[in-house]
Amino acid sequence: MRSVEELIRRFHEAPLLVFWESTKACPLACKHCRADAILKPLPGELSTEEGKRLIEQVAEFGDPKPLLIITGGDPLMRADLFELVDYANSLGVPVSLAPAVSKSLDDEALRRIKSSGVKSISISLDGATAETHDELRGVPGSFAETVSAIKRALDLGISVQVNTVVWKKSLSELPDVAYLLRRLGVKVWEVFFLIVTGRAKEELDISPAEYESAVQFLVDVSTYGFQVRTVEAPFYRRAKLERLRGKAYSDLLYDKLVARLRELLGPPQRGVDPTIVPTRDGFGIIFVGHDGTVTPSGFLPYPLGNVRKRRLVDIYRNHPLLVKMRRGEFEGRCGVCEYKDICGGSRARAFAVFKNPLAEDPACVYIPSSWKSVEMTR
Repeated sequence: MRSVEELIRRFHEAPLLVFWESTKACPLACKHCRADAILKPLPGELSTEEGKRLIEQVAEFGDPKPLLIITGGDPLMRADLFELVDYANSLGVPVSLAPAVSKSLDDEALRRIKSSGVKSISISLDGATAETHDELRGVPGSFAETVSAIKRALDLGISVQVNTVVWKKSLSELPDVAYLLRRLGVKVWEVFFLIVTGRAKEELDISPAEYESAVQFLVDVSTYGFQVRTVEAPFYRRAKLERLRGKAYSDLLYDKLVARLRELLGPPQRGVDPTIVPTRDGFGIIFVGHDGTVTPSGFLPYPLGNVRKRRLVDIYRNHPLLVKMRRGEFEGRCGVCEYKDICGGSRARAFAVFKNPLAEDPACVYIPSSWKSVEMTR
């Protein structure tokens, strides 16, 4: 693993992850989704040849080439999916898939994924119970099908990352989700924090204090050998660094979550995972929509250009907004925070709340020491 400083330098020139929303078509209607998914592809979707041109543009970033994550909608609804995967393989571009759990994700599809050289798949599990997961997914029986899909993929030797959305009903179930993942044999857990965009509604979201309890809890989860990642909660890294430096944390919700974790998994098995990968919207991450529109991430609908007209490398390296993001030219608390290089706040949440992608992240409770002096001078 490269050092944080090396990663920061690299992310100024190239992303770690390129997300491609290969189609809007999807059989699900999840309440939290950033996309307005539909059953059929929308007009304007990148064609097979245009998809190959996009893959060539990803390769142009050079070595190490970014990981191309083909998502949707449901990428399995593209008839040319594996032709595109094969083409990426031929150019040395690693590929992961984010399929929906539907009838398309059958044993034949999983065997094809395995044989195609896909590096990993991500599967969404949004609660520890059928009631919670199925309510968010909008499909009765989805929980059982999701657990089955995870088992079948792991049995085939496919690397599986589980994605979990933190929302009001799943928050208290997080320890039980961790326990379920341990029983299934899943080692990578990517935890998503809501952005009020697409179908995601404010009533699903949790409070800033609960965000802090949740990320502090996830630091404890890392002591059980899980590789924990967060989406739209980059302040998880600040929490991790604080704990690595010996700062304890306690509040009622956090204590309850950790007590349940210990009850299910026993005492911690190692120290806090020291890994820090300082990605954020537009920095180490870039998103390409179904029609080629480039945005800083899938949750930040701020158009930067289109790969049909401008090379992805050029957009990533030279767009004025992305340059400001990489330089940490943020407003409010994020602008003066001592952790802004490894965190920087959720740019997507800043945009959703303030209509300004450079504003402070309203979900973060941390008050930088320098902000206190700024407040005193006002």
